[in-house]
Amino acid sequence: MPHQGTPVGRVHALYRYPVKSTSGQALGTAAVTPSGLDHDRRWAVYTRDGGIASGKRTRRFRPVPGLLDWTSELDGHDGVPLLRSPAGVRYRVDDPAASEALTAGFGQALVLKQGTTLQHHDESPLHLLTTSSLAALAELLGGVVEERRFRPNLVLDTGSAPLFLERDWAGGELAIGADVIITVDAGMPRCTMIDQPQAGVGAGPRALKALSLHNGLEFGVQARVDRIGAISVGDLVTLQDTAS
Repeated sequence: MPHQGTPVGRVHALYRYPVKSTSGQALGTAAVTPSGLDHDRRWAVYTRDGGIASGKRTRRFRPVPGLLDWTSELDGHDGVPLLRSPAGVRYRVDDPAASEALTAGFGQALVLKQGTTLQHHDESPLHLLTTSSLAALAELLGGVVEERRFRPNLVLDTGSAPLFLERDWAGGELAIGADVIITVDAGMPRCTMIDQPQAGVGAGPRALKALSLHNGLEFGVQARVDRIGAISVGDLVTLQDTAS
């Protein structure tokens, strides 16, 4: 049965990051689970003190500069991600050689671990951006903005008008494709990671200061999953009528 609501765009791109804080993988279709896109950030790199390697320092996270130069992906066989070094060497994440390569590459003890009850996501299971917000930021910075810098899970094509559009959806439900429904939560707070280069993506114009001045240091929105299913690039996205 079709979702009832107001069309707001279509899925423009899908990304998952099998190993947290590495460069991720573009997808044409993705399974959406209660914890977000299937296999997204299921693995992470841990430091000697038990912190999760990231681009920032918090109670859970530890900065490991340069981890974004590494790439993670699934090849579709047994569900075990592959980690690729900047030199192009690939390792299964469950092979001790992967942790050994990270330790050697960064000069500190690092180990890959699969997620348990400790969540690897920064703020929420899903991170959503629109082309409208990308256009708004590009206007502020005076040039095209690469969407991958912001590590979204979903990018929605909402047109090219420069508006921080998705923040107006907070508290609302978005239906994606035939099955999936997500709830839009608060804006996504940003950190210095968005101004760092990553594999295949240059740093570009510095965006953090512009977002601090013009959008409360947020870009995109957090979201949680209400109904699981599969989504694909090109799927229609509708803002649900809460009265229906």
